[in-house]
Amino acid sequence: MPNSKINPAGLYDAVGYGFSHAALQEGGRTLHLAGQVAWDKECNVVGGDDLGAQTRQALANLKAVLAEAGATPADIVRLRTYVVNHSPDKLGVVLPEIGAFYGDTTPAPNTFLGVAALALPDFLIEIEATAALPG
Repeated sequence: MPNSKINPAGLYDAVGYGFSHAALQEGGRTLHLAGQVAWDKECNVVGGDDLGAQTRQALANLKAVLAEAGATPADIVRLRTYVVNHSPDKLGVVLPEIGAFYGDTTPAPNTFLGVAALALPDFLIEIEATAALPG
């Protein structure tokens, strides 16, 4: 495995909130993934005003990019999640989707950011990642 997740016993349980405190990449190659939104192949927004549906589509897009490079969510060492007009209740919508994305894999560090807007007004969420791949 080209990376290991770090979750010190003396800190709060970050994994319970869907992220790790750090990820250590040793050697290998780095894959930088552009922020993914809820677009399908034809640039249609999937999910409309449904934040959960948009999150699932953005994560499916990330998974497709990872697969193209021969990677999986286990290879992610950094995630950044941008949510339009963030409020704490949106965590309850987005975090379960991110948890499902990782499955049984320990999640990577994630920074969850509230933003005023994204590239287009229909986008509610954008998620970008960095992954560590074998050399």
